[in-house]
Amino acid sequence: MQLRYSFRVYPDTGQQTALAKAFGCARVVFNDAVRAREDARRSAQPFPTAGHLSRKLITEAKRTAERSWLGEVSAVVLQQSLRDAEAAYKNFFASLKGARKGPKLGPPRFKSRKDARQSIRFTANARWSITDRGRLSLPKIGAVKVKWSRTLPATPTSVTVVKDAAGRYFASFVIDTDPDADAAQMPENDRTIGIDLGLTHFAVLSDGTKIDSPRFLRRAEKKVKKAQKELSRKQKGSKNRDKARLKAARAHAKVADARREFHHQLSTKLISENQGIAVEDLSVAGLARTRLAKSVHDAGWSSFISMLEYKAERYGRTLVRIGRFEPTSQTCSTCGVKDGPKPLNVREWTCTACGTVHDRDTNAAINVKTAAGLAVSACGAPVRPGEIPAQREEAGSHGFPTGNRAA
Repeated sequence: MQLRYSFRVYPDTGQQTALAKAFGCARVVFNDAVRAREDARRSAQPFPTAGHLSRKLITEAKRTAERSWLGEVSAVVLQQSLRDAEAAYKNFFASLKGARKGPKLGPPRFKSRKDARQSIRFTANARWSITDRGRLSLPKIGAVKVKWSRTLPATPTSVTVVKDAAGRYFASFVIDTDPDADAAQMPENDRTIGIDLGLTHFAVLSDGTKIDSPRFLRRAEKKVKKAQKELSRKQKGSKNRDKARLKAARAHAKVADARREFHHQLSTKLISENQGIAVEDLSVAGLARTRLAKSVHDAGWSSFISMLEYKAERYGRTLVRIGRFEPTSQTCSTCGVKDGPKPLNVREWTCTACGTVHDRDTNAAINVKTAAGLAVSACGAPVRPGEIPAQREEAGSHGFPTGNRAA
């Protein structure tokens, strides 16, 4: 499977200028491709092919006075921008036909130079390389300093340079992982676990373990509010507003980074210790429309489950999702009698049939494990198989700890 390993890069002033040119050229080519397709649609003409757009918007455009500056950046960057536009239209048409899962997608929109995130991609044809001194050498940009948080496990097939809203630069490498090496890192075992996600405790496991919710946004809320208030008071278009926007973006980025780090560490720990994992398919979008919206978004359940999915696929584990309408909080995990719904303030209850006293969350986690068919694995029966689609995720400096990082 393919994963992304993201590292922080520190371009100097000249390299930042070159990257800004590359971001701008890629954005212009993308917008030209969208405009050409929209013009063809309005005039009831066939959509121009990718080859025609490449010849017209890149090769011929470089010879004109209006687009001559496209020659100042790598041609691979421009070609990849066209591919992004092509992929956006394919996803849009697949969504219209119902062939693509998930919410309906709209047509591609024009990119703005004021977008919070800017990126360019270099494939192997661009002849980028990692120098002996550990710098990332990019065509027409130079050798950029990289903060290597860990060693790349294989030779990357491409690299994407990203500038986020906080003004930070990252290099994201695409790696083809080795299945044998991944299996050696995490050998098979016979342990299974059920997980009940919540707000008071981020996760409660079927073995009784309770993991507190860090509440990263709640803890940093005062600082974030102050930064947002300062931004709202600055005049639009002024230098002070740009400074305030960066300060607010950095405050939000700090919260997001801490949450992502927590999710990576916990998901890796659960995957390494258990062969089978069961979770509930929560309706995060529905819960986000309630008065608990801020707490639900702060927990980041969807991101956490996505990490469990691709790590389970990578290391040969089994992840099972049970239906969101399964009465895990209403059923006695001892005798199986459904005891009826209970308000959220009831955290402990006694089964009317067998008299067992249950902790609400622990009982739900046990029922999640039972409903997924993993409870029998402790008796020697095989864990129910199921394939989990791999997710292309920014892996960062996270993953299975080795050496000193394990300490």
